[in-house]
Amino acid sequence: MILAACGLQREARLIAKAGLVPVIGGGDAERLGDALEQRCGEASAILSIGLCGALAADLDIGDVVIDAHTAGLDAWLRAALPHARTGGIVGQDSPAATSDDKRRLHLATGALAVDMESHVAARVAMHRGLPFAAIRVVSDDARRTLPPAALVGMRPDGGMALGAVLRSLARHPAQLPALIRTGIDAERAFRALSGALRALETHGIGFLDPREFPLDL
Repeated sequence: MILAACGLQREARLIAKAGLVPVIGGGDAERLGDALEQRCGEASAILSIGLCGALAADLDIGDVVIDAHTAGLDAWLRAALPHARTGGIVGQDSPAATSDDKRRLHLATGALAVDMESHVAARVAMHRGLPFAAIRVVSDDARRTLPPAALVGMRPDGGMALGAVLRSLARHPAQLPALIRTGIDAERAFRALSGALRALETHGIGFLDPREFPLDL
């Protein structure tokens, strides 16, 4: 069984179709960590799969980024996703919402992308001695500052907090064009994520045992 940490219910549905076991954090690092620990007993690996924000300026919406901490798993993922970029994906407990946030994070870490689950999944994998990799798809580029409504759109269960989005929009109606653009970019990213997961499924990720690969310690 391969666990896949994610933030959103929509990500989880795509992950499950690929034969993996999704674990939803809903933007809560502690909740995600606890849920992963509870499911680790029969796990052969932990992955982090979903959308991300770009930190590198040359990443576009829909680009796939791989950050694998196990050499054999890295090679397998590269073969399954030959067009993906390989490099660091940094996780943090809060969104990198502005272009300045992303620029500073890129300069500090050298990472290509940022999300809110990979650091938790990597920590649990290390604690359990399990292989780990992150497969993430860019939904907002490094030059983008997310509108306020986009930052309140996730419920703790990973669903959409429509009421919070509408309240934010009512307070700041001028953000509507940016919110629409964010939604369009997210749809493009979800299509790319679906394609990436289909490629992983085609290559047999549901039957893969990453424990066959030596850990990079």
